[in-house]
Amino acid sequence: MALDLQLPNWLGRIGVFDLETTGVDVTADRIVTAYVGVLDEHGRQIAARSWLADPGIPIPDGAAAVHGITTAQARADGRAAPEVVFEVTASLRALFSQGLPVVAYNASYDFSLLAHECVRHRIPPLDAPGPIIDPLVIDKAVDRYRRGKRTLSAVAQHYGVTLDGAHEASADAIAAGRVAQAIARSFPLALSAHDLHAQQIGWARSQAASLTEYFIRIGRIDPDDALDGTWPVRRRGPAQDLVS
Repeated sequence: MALDLQLPNWLGRIGVFDLETTGVDVTADRIVTAYVGVLDEHGRQIAARSWLADPGIPIPDGAAAVHGITTAQARADGRAAPEVVFEVTASLRALFSQGLPVVAYNASYDFSLLAHECVRHRIPPLDAPGPIIDPLVIDKAVDRYRRGKRTLSAVAQHYGVTLDGAHEASADAIAAGRVAQAIARSFPLALSAHDLHAQQIGWARSQAASLTEYFIRIGRIDPDDALDGTWPVRRRGPAQDLVS
């Protein structure tokens, strides 16, 4: 593995984005917390905004156990979901309009769920959002045969990135941004964020096809249940298990 490469200029200032939600179905589940921030070339936070929403539906106990927000807390302290969805979308749109790439780990989950929330609340969704940097997709492409899990916690540890408070939106988003920068210092990447975005579309499709073949072989899914490799915004429901 190459080490100590110079950070590309287009990774010297990046947006970071993460959602914590009521579940894993991008078409049906709802935003509970959200974070959008900006990191400098050293991975330091230089701008940030966080949200707590009342999703309008009960938060399952399993989801609350992951991110720590209960239905009672969201109803008492959270803002109306349409307001949060509008503001999160506007914040991301502003970053893209400035030409900043936005990092999101397993981006097709966060951007897909946000798109469906926009439709639900009659808010104009992001139009072909990008450039997006997904450390999950990139890590699996540049270090394909590395053994072990590809969760954010595992990948952060591999690249020497501290992740305190996993499954808290700001902690996950910041760690993902730092992982993206660490990958770029370890492996040569594309010449621009837009070129990398285009590469990830193909990588995500190939990764989903490969995982589909494996899941069919071990009997985890039926042959007709191909994983959706559309990236960064997919149309189907439950999140695919691409980060095991």
